[in-house]
Amino acid sequence: MVTFIWYSKRINIILQNNMKQAMNTSTLHQLFLTGAGITTDSRDCPPGSMFFALKGDTFNGNAFAGQALEKGCSFAVIDEASYAVKGDSRYIVADDALTALQQLASYHRRQFGIKVIGITGTNGKTTTKELIASVLSKSYNVLCTLGNLNNHIGVPLMLLRLTAEHDIAVIEMGANHPGEIKTLAEIAEPDYGLITNVGKAHLEGFGSFEGVIRAKGELYEFVRRKENGRIFIHHDNPYLMEMAKGMNRILYGAADDLYINGRVTENAPYLGVAWKAGKDGEIHKVQTRLIGAYNFSNVLAAVTIGHYFGVPAGEIDRALNGYTPQNNRSQLKRTEDNVLVIDAYNANPASMTAALENFRNMAAEHKMLILGDMKELGADSAAEHQRIIDLIGNRTFEKVILVGERFAATRHNHTSHRNVQELIEELKRSKPHGKTILIKGSNGIKLNLAVEFL
Repeated sequence: MVTFIWYSKRINIILQNNMKQAMNTSTLHQLFLTGAGITTDSRDCPPGSMFFALKGDTFNGNAFAGQALEKGCSFAVIDEASYAVKGDSRYIVADDALTALQQLASYHRRQFGIKVIGITGTNGKTTTKELIASVLSKSYNVLCTLGNLNNHIGVPLMLLRLTAEHDIAVIEMGANHPGEIKTLAEIAEPDYGLITNVGKAHLEGFGSFEGVIRAKGELYEFVRRKENGRIFIHHDNPYLMEMAKGMNRILYGAADDLYINGRVTENAPYLGVAWKAGKDGEIHKVQTRLIGAYNFSNVLAAVTIGHYFGVPAGEIDRALNGYTPQNNRSQLKRTEDNVLVIDAYNANPASMTAALENFRNMAAEHKMLILGDMKELGADSAAEHQRIIDLIGNRTFEKVILVGERFAATRHNHTSHRNVQELIEELKRSKPHGKTILIKGSNGIKLNLAVEFL
């Protein structure tokens, strides 16, 4: 006699003692509410949590459902019925466990009358998300995407953290293929949208720069259809302005008559910004702990959203002054031997160019570069890496070290290593001294491992 719950994409059915009865998503949601949250890792099973057996290229979560229940989970959502133990009603069998997780998260999101801000973009979306959350937190209880939980699994997990205590949610959305932002928007149902920028990144998945524009624009398209939906948009970006024609837009940028406008006041090395609301607003100045003038638009986005939601100007300034970047994003680190500008979490042609231009303009002596490959550029990879090498050739740097096979294959006369381990061995033999060093590359190159040797 088999006892388990069947959860399909259209309708859920309980099979117990050969009896059938309808069960909708709200019933699964009630089970979730009586528990202690969600887990997708059988090694981390808080008592009373609900385990979702997700699959990957090298693992099958169904095989660990029993282990999750033994460790304290109240229920296990699986999508292969053969893993359900006869007579154990804690197994919930779905057509697809990931779809079940996403539907549950979307249903949970709709139970709260809060506003959701969706954020995506080629560069700067994580920094912008954190700046916005810092500003809004001065007046609201904010749910903000943790770390890099910005994909088809991470977004549902974040939404399922919503409680009645929250006033607003800031949800980051990442993608490397067409249709992914559309899926995430349908799950999170954002009332507001913000695209930081569009550039050449993940070209293997998007196919072209035009593919990137279409993919990121899926956020705008969702908000466009939403009643009273609005977008916050960088007026100085022509691609975004073209994408958002006809939408309810809240504009920020350099022009004097925008909702929020501002200018860079300092970049040596930390970014200073002056901003005001409208043409005749009071001028406010903030001194951030961010490296790079390319963060100007990210700061202005946070000001715009904070002002729109009524955060007092002084509190906006305090939030921006107090924000400290983490995770190898626009960080300045002084060691016993050198000054490091660490931007080693992500790299693509746009962010690499911006970082090099900013570093060139930085007031510092004895500048040196350590650059790692830019990943996922597809057929454009060779040309884009060569373009960066050519750009370096027009700048004055005392030394350039390249890391990765793509940079190694370019035409250059710089020091080159196939991987970060080779770089570390060189640094052990001959550590630079008295240099200001920009460290920039894709996260997969792992340049962060070299920091302790500098």
